[in-house]
Amino acid sequence: MTHTVVRAKPTPTADPPGNTGRLPRAAVHHPWWFALPAIAVFAGFLLVPNLLNFYYPFTNWSSYHADIAFTGLDNFRTIADDGSLLRAIRTTLLYALLAALFQNAFGLGLALLLEADSRCNRFFRAVFFLPVLISALATGYVFQALLDQDGAVNSLLGTDVPWLGSTTWTLVVVTLIHGWKWMGLSMLIYLAGLKGIPGDLLEAARMDGAGPWRTFRSVRWPMLAPAVTFNVTTALIGSMNTFDIVQATTGGGPAASTEVFNIYMFRIFGQGLYAQASAMSLVLFLVVVAVAIPLVVGLRRREQLL
Repeated sequence: MTHTVVRAKPTPTADPPGNTGRLPRAAVHHPWWFALPAIAVFAGFLLVPNLLNFYYPFTNWSSYHADIAFTGLDNFRTIADDGSLLRAIRTTLLYALLAALFQNAFGLGLALLLEADSRCNRFFRAVFFLPVLISALATGYVFQALLDQDGAVNSLLGTDVPWLGSTTWTLVVVTLIHGWKWMGLSMLIYLAGLKGIPGDLLEAARMDGAGPWRTFRSVRWPMLAPAVTFNVTTALIGSMNTFDIVQATTGGGPAASTEVFNIYMFRIFGQGLYAQASAMSLVLFLVVVAVAIPLVVGLRRREQLL
């Protein structure tokens, strides 16, 4: 007698709800040419102009020539011989140094004052961050009107001080405006650093008898090293590329005492000397790189030591 074994057919498992049998979204491959519009915009407005900036400084490109010819280092010799290069480097570095100092000093002071999470402090954090959201050009024009000899500041103080007319102090005044404009950003970074300090470290310092100043110097300041690195680096590099505030307040004057790199380039480009302006922009790029690399390396090393 033979027995026939009947195997039960496996019943198909029902798809989970929402599964339509399609491939997972990650497995769907789109044609690469979908990215062509973004690549074209990036290449046309960023990549190609930046690459050409390494070529035009070595040509005679200007509004006075019908064609563009290679001239070697003539443009660099011109801006070096007339004193424009050294003056622009000196002014830009001094501007960047003062602006970074004021921006970080204001930002750290505000962060320490508004550290507690109270309703009043949250309100003032928003108030002091507002200048970051305002156009730098608009900020410059507002302060230009306020600091004019016939402006509101002199009227309020009853003085006749040329705030923006001194070849000695105008640069300091403009960097103060720059520091005020961006102090809200530094304040937020320092606040994040302060909030990231473990509470047990502060409690241990208080139990050891450390006062507010000793706690800040020995505990808080070393723990703020990453925030200092970010704020100092961004402030220096950003202020070296400044244009809006200086253009709106002084336009590079008086007597070129505030003529930073970008103001010089704007003036020379407006005269139709495009190659000379490109040469100055290339010099600015090299100066920023020469300042940024040692600065970041030094600040990162400082973080490790602290």
